Amino acid sequence: MKQEPTCVRIDLWLWAVRFYKTRSVAANACRKGWVKVAGQRVKPARDIRVGDEVVLRHQDIEKTVRVLSLLKRRVGAKVVAEYCEDLTPAEVYAQAAQIQKLNASADLIRDRGAGRPTKRDRRELEEVLLESEQQQQVYRQWDKGFKKNSRR
Repeated sequence: MKQEPTCVRIDLWLWAVRFYKTRSVAANACRKGWVKVAGQRVKPARDIRVGDEVVLRHQDIEKTVRVLSLLKRRVGAKVVAEYCEDLTPAEVYAQAAQIQKLNASADLIRDRGAGRPTKRDRRELEEVLLESEQQQQVYRQWDKGFKKNSRR
């Protein structure tokens, strides 16, 4: 009978539970500061244990997950729930869906790597987006996140 490990590298675990497509992408996310354990940015070699809370940026959403079980091999998508518990508030998913809907409905889709929108681009976006107070809040959050993530 195989014994469960007591600790596993964070990049290996993130890859195994399918947050990132490859282990090297998971390691790069750690290096960029997109992964935090106990509020601290972590290196890819950081060991995690059962019960740790991991905050990570995945598909433009900041997710919070709790480690339920450790593994070193990639598992199928159907059994991922056995290894981690999603603690991300529902509002975060709703806001991400709303932003995605706004992007799809208007000419807001920018080519990947096109860089940060210019002041003129943002003014044009504001005309389309700022029809209601709720849309204004969503836009401000989107723009704030875009500016924060474009700095290197």
